[in-house]
Amino acid sequence: MGGFERHLTWWVLGCIGVGTALGYLLPGAFATLGAAEIAKVNLPVAVLIWLMIIPMLLKIDFRAMGDLKRHWKGIGVTVFVNWAIKPFSMALLAWLFVRHVFADHLPAAQIDSYVAGLILLAAAPCTAMVFVWSHLCDGEPRFTLSQVALNDAIMVVAFAPIVGLLLGISSITVPWATLMLSVALYIVVPVIVAAMLRGWILRRGGEVALQALLRRLGPVSLGALLLTLVLLFGFQGRQIVDQPLIIAILAAPIVIQVYFNAGVSYWLNRRLGVAHCVAGPSALIGASNFFELAVATAVGVFGVHSGAALATVVGVLVEVPVMLSVVRIVNASKPWYERRA
Repeated sequence: MGGFERHLTWWVLGCIGVGTALGYLLPGAFATLGAAEIAKVNLPVAVLIWLMIIPMLLKIDFRAMGDLKRHWKGIGVTVFVNWAIKPFSMALLAWLFVRHVFADHLPAAQIDSYVAGLILLAAAPCTAMVFVWSHLCDGEPRFTLSQVALNDAIMVVAFAPIVGLLLGISSITVPWATLMLSVALYIVVPVIVAAMLRGWILRRGGEVALQALLRRLGPVSLGALLLTLVLLFGFQGRQIVDQPLIIAILAAPIVIQVYFNAGVSYWLNRRLGVAHCVAGPSALIGASNFFELAVATAVGVFGVHSGAALATVVGVLVEVPVMLSVVRIVNASKPWYERRA
């Protein structure tokens, strides 16, 4: 991890501060940017999201799914946690924290939108930053690659139905056309583009050319992430300044679900006798979120000024420091993990 990535938390905080200040001071400019949309897709955000997602997807070799049987226990645990536990546990936590415990401290008109944003965040398992977390805990790289490839394949067909189910359970009207458009724009098309571009590069220049391109695109992806934060927090600038507790309230269920899902994944892997080099990345993949997709979908479905967009962006703020703490826990507990009862 380079110096820039190591200090990503501070860059995120800085962009949140800049975006909030600009949104508060220049509401008209951000209103104009927010109105730049086609078919409910905000164009500035859409461009930035693509610049984030496609370089990350270029790292994924979908042929690695052939290795699934080699680590089938760890794969099974991660899939179970990602798709059967995490979205539903977040829906429960959102219902508890947003609708009940802190409801009196939140704007009533945005409560449904906050719940929706938290659900969107949890329904998308991480694909990109997982490679960083896996490296930091000495994870098995082939397991990480095959698990990420499988998660992306599942997301193509499962993301929209799970989100629709949970939003329906939460009594939130699901705009299916917009949701399916977001899935096509931010999952299906980027996966196809990245897979075709990856294959073309490998045929022309091999692995060396691919790694060189990934190094060049890395700063582009992170820069797009930071500019997206400036935009999204600018859209929410006045609301954040007027009610700063909203960030802390939305962060609470996100932090809880990260530790809960990481703990469940880690414990299940230990019970099944999975090697630590697989259990570590399994726990991290089970806990982290594909916040780029969540942000894009929230903006497309609910709008740039919505509570859903804000909730997903809070996930970015929480992701880096909390996941680094999970990495430390996984590394420190290795002697306990490998000590069989």
